[in-house]
Amino acid sequence: MPILSSAGFAPPQAVALLPRLMSSLKCAKIYPKVVYCLVYVIPLYFSAATRPSPTRSRDAPEAIRARIFVVSLSTAACSLVTLYLLSSYGAIAVEKPLHFMGYWPPGFIDAARALWLTALLFAGPLYESLVIDGAAHQWLRLQPLRDLWTDWPTWRNMVAGPITEECLFRSAGVPLLLRSGASLTGTIFMSPLIFGLAHLHHFYEFRITHPRTPLPVAIARSLLQLSYTSLFGAYATFLFLRTGSLLAVVLVHTFCNCMGLPRLWGQLDPHWLPEGDPSVASSRKMWTVVYYVLLVGGLVTWWQNLYSLTETPMALAKF
Repeated sequence: MPILSSAGFAPPQAVALLPRLMSSLKCAKIYPKVVYCLVYVIPLYFSAATRPSPTRSRDAPEAIRARIFVVSLSTAACSLVTLYLLSSYGAIAVEKPLHFMGYWPPGFIDAARALWLTALLFAGPLYESLVIDGAAHQWLRLQPLRDLWTDWPTWRNMVAGPITEECLFRSAGVPLLLRSGASLTGTIFMSPLIFGLAHLHHFYEFRITHPRTPLPVAIARSLLQLSYTSLFGAYATFLFLRTGSLLAVVLVHTFCNCMGLPRLWGQLDPHWLPEGDPSVASSRKMWTVVYYVLLVGGLVTWWQNLYSLTETPMALAKF
């Protein structure tokens, strides 16, 4: 299986094709993700069914269904464009565009390893959710899976959003950046800013649906969202390049959406302890200490295994 490299991203037998291939990707070299980002976001404002409205929540089922349909079409169109560009000039027999886009092979084992790696990073939040908040009992009853099929916001956040965003920003966007000569550093750390910027339209939506919220609060909210979506985008791009698996980044995206931002301060409140009872204060502190130990320990373990758990012969780049 050919592996992309930061020098040319093509096997030796495809060197002769590079001049024509690079010419066909000339437009893609100028931040193709910007174009794809616009294609993903702008159609949401074409129809009243998908535009934000002060009289309708973004969590309204009809709005979610309409938006999923629109972004699915946009994602499919961009993916076909990338597939066409990568397949141009007979390169398909040599370069296997479906592999470069992460579709084939699916990489089930690599996806499981990437998910386990990410779970290490979230060791503390997993402990808080499953043990302290009692979510383990809900999982034993499969309640979260039932919610997935009956609650449209959950379906959007856990299924439709991760699939369409990873298909567009990783599968369709990253191969074009690499093929056009972008460095690995730029691809991993700069291109995710476009992924983050794609979420800035939520600032406009938030202002429409929450007009009484002070402007500084709305700006701070959007900047925070830009920060953590860009950080996640860098991590997802790293995983995509290391594993060559679209499935891996979709599952990790879903997992991160499920977990949310980790707690960085404050005391935990175990669900089995009575609220406001001073006699259990020491017990509450003990469970809180366990959380922060797991938070730091998980971060260290994640860093130590970052490369070993993403090592695979199906990688799209060597680094």
